[in-house]
Amino acid sequence: MSLHHVEVWVPDLDAAERSWGWLLTELGWAEHQRWDVGVSWRHGTAYVVFESSPDLVGDRHERRAPGLNHLALHAGSPADVDRLVAAAGEHGWRLLFADRHPHAGGPDTYAAYLEDEQGYEVELVATR
Repeated sequence: MSLHHVEVWVPDLDAAERSWGWLLTELGWAEHQRWDVGVSWRHGTAYVVFESSPDLVGDRHERRAPGLNHLALHAGSPADVDRLVAAAGEHGWRLLFADRHPHAGGPDTYAAYLEDEQGYEVELVATR
């Protein structure tokens, strides 16, 4: 069994497309579906949906509140992670835990933790 999909409600779909669309495309995901208030990207059999639902309550995600903290994605080699981090700022991302980067997850992990302008976090994990 594997993950089927994740649906993330966002207050600003355009901002999600700038950050997540860029990142997912860089990681080999392809746009899958699009409708008035949403878009999804697929990788293999799994897909991620970003939707600005009219039923959305609130205007900012808080990753430290109960609920989703972050998505962790395979990002290739350590050099691939470094390349993504170098370009991420141009696409609405900021590096978290910069003082411990790229080992914020521990000495045996090479990863980048990024937060987009809406407060959503992604962990880009390198395969060694």
